[in-house]
Amino acid sequence: MSTPDRKRLELRAAFDADQPVVTIGVHDAMSASLVERYGFNAVWVSGLGVSTMAHAIPDLNWITMTESLEAAVRIDRATSLPVIADCDNGFGGLSNVMRTVREYERAGISAICVEDNVFPKRNSLYTGASKRELIPVEEQARRIRAGKDAQETEEFTFIARIESFIAGHGLDDACSRAEAYVAAGADAILIHSRDKSLAEIESFLERWPQIASVPLVAVPTLFPTFSAHELYAKGFTVVILANQLMRASVQAMEDTLQTMSESGTASSVDDGIATVDHVFGLVGTQEAIELEDQLSTR
Repeated sequence: MSTPDRKRLELRAAFDADQPVVTIGVHDAMSASLVERYGFNAVWVSGLGVSTMAHAIPDLNWITMTESLEAAVRIDRATSLPVIADCDNGFGGLSNVMRTVREYERAGISAICVEDNVFPKRNSLYTGASKRELIPVEEQARRIRAGKDAQETEEFTFIARIESFIAGHGLDDACSRAEAYVAAGADAILIHSRDKSLAEIESFLERWPQIASVPLVAVPTLFPTFSAHELYAKGFTVVILANQLMRASVQAMEDTLQTMSESGTASSVDDGIATVDHVFGLVGTQEAIELEDQLSTR
């Protein structure tokens, strides 16, 4: 069995397990490797993380499908965990969604997530944006159906992300979109909300059993006090902790730079940063040298 097939089957099997699929958002290959070391179930290639950390630009649909895919491939190669890629709104129209599915699937990615924000999208967590518009439900359903038709394997997973609550469109809109997206072939539904009380999410969950039985995905950035197991008990199969590593990295770099700026010495930060030997160990430097030595004696 090929590695992509194994990862995709593992992700599908995890959907049916009796525990949450805890997925961590990453922005590069090293962060993906660390996620695996700490025993999580899957990796989320964060559009916010790739935009800000790899390119230092806003998460406003500025990165292209090619740039996003390149990041996802590097991350996928660094871990044996299934990789779920944030594909924003599919990078364009119906034909773009079809190409996105084909390219990510052929590249070995396990799953993609496509949202119903219009182009150019605004990050869902950004509160300063003007009134949001969503792609009409019928059009988004057509895009999902076309994307699913473009698949070459059954195991590749298409997650449809609903932004109804973020856009202020309410519960009925969220439910009608969920029903339409599942009917169009979506393998899972991600329902997003800024409501820290979880009231919006709870109202959706009350209606969900009448809509479908496909997995539900939560991104609890704005309701972080709920554990993965608590969200699983409420009805979520996948819990994505989407941007904590990115934010931790920024904080750590800023703290380190501030300390060195004030002290003028590198030693002032030694106690709070990883040793070079630790970094060598994380990427298997010694093993690579030993293999090279073995091969050179043949």
